[in-house]
Amino acid sequence: MSLENLFLAFAGFSAGGVIAAGVFAFLAIIGVFPRLIGKTGTKRRVFLYETVLVTGGILGNISDLLEIPLGLGIGAVSQILLGLFGLSVGIFVGCLVMSLAETLKALPTISRRIRLAVGLQYVILAIALGKLAGSLVYFVKRFGG
Repeated sequence: MSLENLFLAFAGFSAGGVIAAGVFAFLAIIGVFPRLIGKTGTKRRVFLYETVLVTGGILGNISDLLEIPLGLGIGAVSQILLGLFGLSVGIFVGCLVMSLAETLKALPTISRRIRLAVGLQYVILAIALGKLAGSLVYFVKRFGG
């Protein structure tokens, strides 16, 4: 393997790690993890939560980069694992949505603090349109694959 390929691999893993860290920081800031820890009453297991989050980020980064097939087949075990995975993702997305809803409740407070008298709806609309434009570019230019 050439030095250039090693550098590119290092840059790719580093960029993926930075993106994963940003996503985890966003989830922590909006309160997903603290809320889950508080609701489950597992404050004494914070180190385990941190370890699982970091390990999941690293393994997700590696599996996305290397596209490792699981090879579970169509048997009953794979169906059970798929069902458990779907349930876990559904619970997580529900917690994320609730945290985002609570964050949106804070927008009026933020607008008062920065003395935004009128135009909060335009700020929210601009954020939504920016997200729409980014999604359209992503899918029209087929950046996803």
